[in-house]
Amino acid sequence: MTTVTKPDVRPANPRFSSGPCAKRPGWTPEALLDAALGRSHRAKIGKSKLKQAIDLTREILSVPDDYRIGIVPASDTGAVEMALWSMLGARGVDMVAWESFGEGWITDVVKQLKLDDVRKITAAYGELPDLSTIDFDRDVVFTWNGTTSGVRVPNADFIPADRQGLTICDATSAAFAQDLDFAKLDVVTFSWQKVLGGEGGHGMLILSPRAVERLESYVPAWPLPKIFRMTKGGKLIEGIFVGETINTPSMLCVEDYIDALSWAGSVGGLKGLIARADANANVLHRFVADNDWIANLAKVDETRSNTSVCLVISDPEITALPADAQAAFAKAMVTRLDKEGVALDIGAYRDAPAGLRIWCGATVETSDLEALTPWLSWAFAQEKAALKQAA
Repeated sequence: MTTVTKPDVRPANPRFSSGPCAKRPGWTPEALLDAALGRSHRAKIGKSKLKQAIDLTREILSVPDDYRIGIVPASDTGAVEMALWSMLGARGVDMVAWESFGEGWITDVVKQLKLDDVRKITAAYGELPDLSTIDFDRDVVFTWNGTTSGVRVPNADFIPADRQGLTICDATSAAFAQDLDFAKLDVVTFSWQKVLGGEGGHGMLILSPRAVERLESYVPAWPLPKIFRMTKGGKLIEGIFVGETINTPSMLCVEDYIDALSWAGSVGGLKGLIARADANANVLHRFVADNDWIANLAKVDETRSNTSVCLVISDPEITALPADAQAAFAKAMVTRLDKEGVALDIGAYRDAPAGLRIWCGATVETSDLEALTPWLSWAFAQEKAALKQAA
C-alpha cells in the first residue's frame, strides 16, 4: 500500500459530532450575556425571549402564518412523542423508517401505544423504502433525514396535497439545512442542538391547521401526561405557541437559540444555510469519489444527506473480514483521529453499519472539512498497515 504522509494542516474546529453539533462560527459565551437568567420565564422578559425564538424560527424557516410553532420539553424526542400520543389512533397509521430513529417511533407506536392498525414500511440502512406504497388516507409518520443512515427524502413530491391523514415528520437533522415543504407536512419536529448547534433539552413542534383540528376533535383512549397535553376543554392551548411553555425552559438555552437564529439570518437565512451544508457535504462526496477505499452508505445520489454524511469502509481487504473485525477497524480509525485532535465524535451510530458519520451542517466550516479529508486517508493507511503487521 502507498505510504500516506501525516497531514500538516489540521481542522481549526475538529467538532464534527452529529448531535450536539458544532456551535456557529465565532461563538463564545459572551453571546449569552443578555440571557434572562434568574428571571421567571413567565415574566415579561421571559415571555418576550421565548416569543422572539418562535418568531425567528418562523422567519428563517418560512413557516406559513397559519401554522403554530411551540417550544416543548425533551428535545426532538419530546416533540415527536407529543404528536404520537396526542394525535394517533384516530385512523390507521403508516410508519415509515429506514434508520434507527424511525425504527424507534415504530417501537413506540406498536409496543407502547399498542395501536391495532399499523403498517410498517421500512428499508435497510442506505436505502429509502418504496414511498409509493404509503397510503395517505392514513396517518403517516416518517423522518425527513435519517440521521443515522445519511439517507433523506429528496423532496415532498411523494405526499399528495389532498391527503386525508396527517403527515408527522421528524425533521431534526433536516430543519435549517433542507427545504421542508410545509404545505405537505402537518406536524414538524426538530431540536435546537442539531443544524444550528444550539444547546440540548428543548424541542420544536410545528402544527398545521389540520393538525390543530385533529387535536381539538379527537381524544385518545389513553391518559396523557401533563407535558403532552396541548388542549384544554377541547380547544388548543394557544399559549404554548406564543412562548408560554408547558414546563420551565432554560433561559440560557433560549438565548443561545436566539443567537443561532440571528447568525442564520446573517448568512442568508434558509438559502444561505442550505448552501453552506451543501458545500460541506460536497467536500466529502468528492473525497469518496476520488478514493476507492471508502463509500457513501446512502446508495442513491439524490437521497444523500447534506448534514449527517454516513460513510463505510469499502476496501476489499477490509470488507472480507468478519463483521466484528470490520467494526473494530472503523472504530480504530475513529479513535486515532480523536487522539490526534482532528476529528471528534465521528463514529457511526451504534445501531448503524460500522463506519464514519461526519456532520456537515451549516455551523461547520467548509475549510475544516477540506482539512479533515487527508486525515481520513492517513488514518485508514495507518490502521491498514497495523492490520497487516498484526497478521
